[in-house]
Amino acid sequence: MDTLSHALWGKGFFGYRGRPYWSLFFGALPDLFSFGIYFLVNLVFNSSEMKFGKPELNEIPNWVFNAYDVTHSLVIALFFIGLVYYFLNKNFAFAMLAWPLHILLDFPFHTADFFPTPILWPIIDVKFDGISWSEPYIWFSNIGGIIILYLYRLKTKKKTS
Repeated sequence: MDTLSHALWGKGFFGYRGRPYWSLFFGALPDLFSFGIYFLVNLVFNSSEMKFGKPELNEIPNWVFNAYDVTHSLVIALFFIGLVYYFLNKNFAFAMLAWPLHILLDFPFHTADFFPTPILWPIIDVKFDGISWSEPYIWFSNIGGIIILYLYRLKTKKKTS
């Protein structure tokens, strides 16, 4: 799924307890800390050779795969959310739940061919062969779901105001 959609899903579900921008960030965090850093490195060091679109797997450095495994693991996400919940701030930990939502949205919509989601890494190296999120019926369902979620939030916000 695209990073913007992840951010919007995160805010839609977890951005209503006083931390809307943090829920946007945590919804996008797994992609920002893997592909986002890769994009910035290419922008700074390879801007003249930069290509847009889906890269070939052999062009992607190993550290991106490692960062992807770490940031797309429910085990890692829930560990950090638990630390924040118990030691820092419960409302902030609530906004952080956008991170595991990102992972749960990714694993059925990534194929084994391109970054399957390692949801239980480092405990078990299990990955699923899902349906590509770029399939039109998945992509349009995603957009429709986001619209429905935000209409619901708008409706419930008006009732409480």
